[in-house]
Amino acid sequence: SLHCALSWTAARFLRCWEVMTYKKGGVASGFKHVETNVYNIKRLLHVKGKKHVSATEVALSWDSFNKGDVFLLDLGKVLIQWNGPNCSIAEKSRGLGLARSIRDSERGGRAQIGIIDNEKDSPDLLKIMKMVLGERRGELRDAIPDTKADELQKANVRLYHVYEKDNHLMVQEIATRPLTQDLLQHEDSYILDQGGFKIYVWRGKASKQEEKKAAFTRAVGFIQAKGYSASTNIEVISDGAESAMFKQLFQRWTEKDETQGLGKVYAIGKTAKVEQVKFDTTQLHARPELAAEQRMVDDASGDVEVWRIEDLQMQPVDPKTYGQFYGGDCYLVLYTYHRSGRPHYVLYMWQGRHASVDEITACAINAIELDKKHGDEAVQVRVTMGKEPAHFLAIFKGKLIIYEGGTSRAQKSTPEPAVRLFQVRGTNEMNTKATEVPARASSLNSNDVFLLATNEVCYLWCGKGCSGDEREMAKIVADIVSTRDKHIILERQEPAEFWEALGGKAPYASEKRFQEEITHYQPRLFECSNQTGRFIMTEVVDFCQEDLDEDDVMLLDTWEEIFLWVGKGSNRYERNEAVASAKEYLKTHPAGRDLATPILLVKQGCEPLNFTGWFNAWDPYKWSVNVSRWVLSPGSQTAHERPLVSVYNPSSRKLIYKRRNGNLEELQ
Repeated sequence: SLHCALSWTAARFLRCWEVMTYKKGGVASGFKHVETNVYNIKRLLHVKGKKHVSATEVALSWDSFNKGDVFLLDLGKVLIQWNGPNCSIAEKSRGLGLARSIRDSERGGRAQIGIIDNEKDSPDLLKIMKMVLGERRGELRDAIPDTKADELQKANVRLYHVYEKDNHLMVQEIATRPLTQDLLQHEDSYILDQGGFKIYVWRGKASKQEEKKAAFTRAVGFIQAKGYSASTNIEVISDGAESAMFKQLFQRWTEKDETQGLGKVYAIGKTAKVEQVKFDTTQLHARPELAAEQRMVDDASGDVEVWRIEDLQMQPVDPKTYGQFYGGDCYLVLYTYHRSGRPHYVLYMWQGRHASVDEITACAINAIELDKKHGDEAVQVRVTMGKEPAHFLAIFKGKLIIYEGGTSRAQKSTPEPAVRLFQVRGTNEMNTKATEVPARASSLNSNDVFLLATNEVCYLWCGKGCSGDEREMAKIVADIVSTRDKHIILERQEPAEFWEALGGKAPYASEKRFQEEITHYQPRLFECSNQTGRFIMTEVVDFCQEDLDEDDVMLLDTWEEIFLWVGKGSNRYERNEAVASAKEYLKTHPAGRDLATPILLVKQGCEPLNFTGWFNAWDPYKWSVNVSRWVLSPGSQTAHERPLVSVYNPSSRKLIYKRRNGNLEELQ
């Protein structure tokens, strides 16, 4: 149908071709036939782009050239590819592919192709170009940046209500960012304007049939009224069949009867009960998608080392205090685990809420140095206080305690508070965390366990909604927080001394309210590049492992985490700019994203399970320089063709042979 065709995004459309070629004219010819073996041609094609390369016919003049792109001079029997000094490898490759396509499909394979990669090395080809284009005068201009809407413009979302009144179509603005799902009523239609970058028309399932049919026409009229370009992309959305791109413009989007992972998970609210989902960690390697969904690198059984930043240097933390983090400090946590017979590393940079700017900077610098000592292979994770990832909780085995302020240094400038209150959440050693909250009654919550530590006693206050597992984990934490006697008290059975320590009774969150399911969003992949002279982020739709470009930095947004995948061929500017751009991406996201969302830096060839699980059919040997895909003939025990470390079966992805002590041994 027309609506289905129009709902295709431009990115998906371009993805169907290696190179899209735009020709002059078209309507006059009726698009009826293409002449082949015609040589009386003289045209200039501008090859532009990286993931989605397009070739557009431009004026036959040196004025059309620039330093950063590829140009193809088509003279019928001769095709000359001119590569700008600052063009990308992808553009060179796609330009050559286009030249070969024209030669084979339009010239019967009879045309000659010449490439100018450096004008000084190709005087004859340059002479032919000058005969057609004339002498070049002046310097070539710089590359024109790829067309891309500004991130701030994309973030400027507005929702309009479309309805009939007195036989007139009315369009009324009702909300701006951040948008919420409850704004969309099933009886009506809405237009969502993403800053003129894209227009969505949402059709409620209970809206009138005439309104549904007129949805696209209304969008066109809206574009005209706004003065937007006629080429503005329009997508018609049906109620209940919303695209991932549409959902992610809303702060909260809940699917009907949706389940997460191995069970139903609920958002952490002030009083909403959180159902902890148990899963078998032995399934992580067999099911990478489970590792991704649960945000788990492994089963957290690896080795842990912790350093505190002190005087801008790394100071080892006493292993007896591992898991205790203070808001006035910054810490480095190195987690080491083994996979495929060799060590892998995750380096967490924990930043206290009250740490100085100098310490936060020193934490990042020391992380780089520590990473280098481990072969520059560590996954770097920026952790903002209070936003600790699931795997971070698991490696401390239920003994993770977050102190609001202060320091773990021996020389403390301020004395510790006489009264401290901790909120404990978790049912086992994989998901438990204790967080210090203000020591007042209003901080309590009926669905959790709280520890109230004073100089005389430590109370374990059990809300009426907590479980037995939660109480048991709170007892473990209580032994770390306080050496005083432990008193377990139930909600509404508190002694007077309890309220006195909190400064008196006060209302707290105790009302029952409905549980809310966690939002579910599809992951999105972006390419981060400065190949055009300006750092830009371009989305890759329907992505797979092949879309991870070795020459760039890629950003994978899984909503709860931001991954930055660093290709081995990416330049220093891209690597340095990536983290800042990830923060800007969160800041300008239309849904009003949490700026403390963890950012993980992943190196090519050292990807953890919680990253690879988002990709279908991930090939762990794709970037391995020491792995050969040659399968030895039966009975062969040596390989003289090239140095060989191991041989694996590409279909099953299992090792067949491995070099041991100079000989190849077959693996069972």
